[in-house]
Amino acid sequence: MDYIEIDRVLHVASIVFWIGGVAFVTLVLLPSIRQLKVPGERLAFFDAIERRFAWLARIAILIAGATGLHMIIALDLWRRFGSAAYWWMHAMVLVWFVFAIMLFVAEPLFLHRLLHERARADPEGTFKLVERLHRVLLALSSIAILGAVAGSHGTLLFD
Repeated sequence: MDYIEIDRVLHVASIVFWIGGVAFVTLVLLPSIRQLKVPGERLAFFDAIERRFAWLARIAILIAGATGLHMIIALDLWRRFGSAAYWWMHAMVLVWFVFAIMLFVAEPLFLHRLLHERARADPEGTFKLVERLHRVLLALSSIAILGAVAGSHGTLLFD
């Protein structure tokens, strides 16, 4: 196994772990919290659980970013970013960037505090907002994954 094959394995495994976690949170955890907790308890309960996953997601995002960048450089794939046929490359970078900003910048610097402040005044609305954000992030991630799998196996749109 050469270094590019190792990159691919680590890249895909990290994305499966990271986006699989996002899918679990979005489709299982948040709806369960909505059913089991009263509005005033939901965000704090979610936060307590999500914090445990956040560090694991950060590690997975770092691995996905490092291996993705290494493959782009090693395989000289920069030209793909100039072609609409490789839209999924843009989508992967966009999803990675959004999550990296959320987990490494926004959440630790201000988002966590803002959500908890908002939840004091409107716990139900804040929890709905968290659910909506997770659905949007999962939808964007799913589109990027589907496009990347199809594109990396030869199905190019806009060719």
